[in-house]
Amino acid sequence: MRLSEIATHTGGTLHGDDVLVTGAAYADTRAAEPGGLYVAVVGERADGHVYADGAHAVLGSRPTSPPTVVVDDVTVALGRLARAVVDRLALPVLAVTGSQGKTGTKDYLAHLLGPTAVGTRGNNNNELGVPLTVLRADESTTHLVLEMGARGVGHLAYLCEIAPPTVAAVLNVGTAHVGEFGGVEAIAAAKGELVEALDDDGVAVLNADDPRVAAMAARTRGGVLTFGADETGGAGRPDVTFRDVELDALGRATFELAADGARARVALRQTGAHQVLNATAAAAMALAVGVPLETVAQRLATAEAASRWRMELTERADGLLVLDDSYNANPASMRAALDSLRALGGERTRTVAVLGEMRELGPEHDAGHREVGEATSGLDVVVVVGEAARGIAEAARDAGVGEVIVTAGRDDALAWVRKNAGAGDVVLVKASRAAELDVLAAALLDTPTGGEPA
Repeated sequence: MRLSEIATHTGGTLHGDDVLVTGAAYADTRAAEPGGLYVAVVGERADGHVYADGAHAVLGSRPTSPPTVVVDDVTVALGRLARAVVDRLALPVLAVTGSQGKTGTKDYLAHLLGPTAVGTRGNNNNELGVPLTVLRADESTTHLVLEMGARGVGHLAYLCEIAPPTVAAVLNVGTAHVGEFGGVEAIAAAKGELVEALDDDGVAVLNADDPRVAAMAARTRGGVLTFGADETGGAGRPDVTFRDVELDALGRATFELAADGARARVALRQTGAHQVLNATAAAAMALAVGVPLETVAQRLATAEAASRWRMELTERADGLLVLDDSYNANPASMRAALDSLRALGGERTRTVAVLGEMRELGPEHDAGHREVGEATSGLDVVVVVGEAARGIAEAARDAGVGEVIVTAGRDDALAWVRKNAGAGDVVLVKASRAAELDVLAAALLDTPTGGEPA
């Protein structure tokens, strides 16, 4: 588009030359797109307009040295521009939400739909990330795969105005961000906005094993496709099912996927039994847009982790195994990661869980941390990072964990693990993003035999 057309779609005013924008939109000049549109956002810590020099074209709230479309609200204008592109391209939009598993499911789905699909990078799933993803699409794009997150009622409804979904999947309703929502029922109300946005031709893909999600079938005008575990083997089972899950020595699952009377064996490359549900959800979404089951099974077997710090399994030179799942945490995802740690234990010397605080649990903070501590039963060592997560340690001791250490913070935790964990052990690192335990995991992997940093 030319900037004059962008100004029309956004209700803005053009300052400077009416240049042609041929590249994607971006909000970080460190990842500038040639010929693209720089979106100058004023944030809490930085003013994006300061970094506009050298950009091809700018969308901002005041003029800059490059040609600029000036608008009152950059975020709102970006959403309007993305909606114009969605309408112009008329693409299938596959959107996924849930309290956990969104990013993994989205990554599986993007892989299933192939290189002509444009999907959310990382978890850029908010009012900036969704339109920026949309604005990477062009005439060669066949599908849009969007992770959509919510921090309150009304958020998903707004994102669906930007990119109305064709297929909308809700994975689960859990306690992630319960402190911000005010309760689990409010989370369910907010997540259901995704399926409410479907029209008569849309498809709601719902987790049959989560009662709050299954109940959302009554909240959509579209068709309903359910997924979940095949526990009955007969009437009443979900439309897309998994069964006969087996884990190998690295915690990678093999299982049977079934839909519409057909069955296929699937072998995943990523660690964790919980990946089976993510893969099944992605399979259901792909089936909803016509990808055959056999193709789904074949492509799932070649899917690698596409987003950082999510069940990243790495073996250090001396044989120490590190499972970095440090991107985020809530009680449900903590339990899943701990199950994976136990599965990886096998013949290894010790299982070590390095666990930090889970944020945004609100009134459930203490109970949530004790719940995680109870789930550490059977592990050899639990290292708790910081006083805010002490509830994990207290419950871990009650659960019979032999060695429980509470450290003052990330540096102290790293020092303990460097000194005490070595070849033959497996270490899980997990906490909410704000704890930045990915730094600990990276430093631990840089530690050679002998315990000193490289």
